[in-house]
Amino acid sequence: MNYQYFIADVFTDQIFNGAQIAVLPKADGLNAEKMAKIAKELNLSETVFLFHKADSDKHRRMRIFSPLGEINFAGHPIIAAAYVLAISGDVGLTEPLTKLEFEQNIGVIQVNLSSQDGQPGLVQFSRSVDSIVDRFAPSDDEICSFLGLQLSELDHKKYSPRLVSCGFPYLVVPVWNVESVRKARFNYAAWAQSAAPQTAAQEILLFCPKSSSPEADFNARLLGPNIGIHADPPVGSAMPAFCCYLCSFEHTQKGTHTFAVERGEQSTRRSLIQLEMDNKGLENLTIRVGGQAVLFAEGKIMLPD
Repeated sequence: MNYQYFIADVFTDQIFNGAQIAVLPKADGLNAEKMAKIAKELNLSETVFLFHKADSDKHRRMRIFSPLGEINFAGHPIIAAAYVLAISGDVGLTEPLTKLEFEQNIGVIQVNLSSQDGQPGLVQFSRSVDSIVDRFAPSDDEICSFLGLQLSELDHKKYSPRLVSCGFPYLVVPVWNVESVRKARFNYAAWAQSAAPQTAAQEILLFCPKSSSPEADFNARLLGPNIGIHADPPVGSAMPAFCCYLCSFEHTQKGTHTFAVERGEQSTRRSLIQLEMDNKGLENLTIRVGGQAVLFAEGKIMLPD
């Protein structure tokens, strides 16, 4: 049996940027074993399988697989799936805003897909998250040693390193400039000798409140013991923790904040994530994540009957 698939570049409006996500918009009939094999064969960070619900044309069951196994939640697949449903004609764009529902393993996620002249634009979904913020962090000397930075590059004027978890812990580290974000190199030996392993955080979100692009308010990068020294992976999964981090500072005013986070640069598959957060000074935070996608490729997967 044949299954059509699409590969979209996500959180970007230009091909060869963002994150590559594969989407099978009509995956009915596939079981978990076959989905896992397809994801391993495509070997992208995430492959999305969509299943129809008989009584709804705007609701899809969504299952997500990496080459290593199934993932219960991910944000990039939401953007990719909404975009692919639109360009494949599986969902009609008759209004400026189309409401969709994607049922991931963690539950149903409401999605808004904007369009103009029948073409998909911004895809946005919301999440409500609870966070734990800990001001205890490794010392500045330790942080600089395992990131290959100088003390003068750390930003302590407006922000400071903190540990934040919305289910997965991150060590969030602020620096002054994009150059520091780009040049940082993770040093495993220095990490192992520091207090960092005791915090349970296995990933560092390094960011600066500047960007080389006028479109973005922050530039961010993930590093850590399980990330390659030259790798620049997608940061979407860390954005709930980043929003909670920003809200943990007293100078972040109450109310709704809208901003954009840039990852990478043109040579490293630049991504742009649009964020909104409703800061009410509570542990629970509502976040809206938005982004665009572009089609890179489409094809057919031919499975034996």
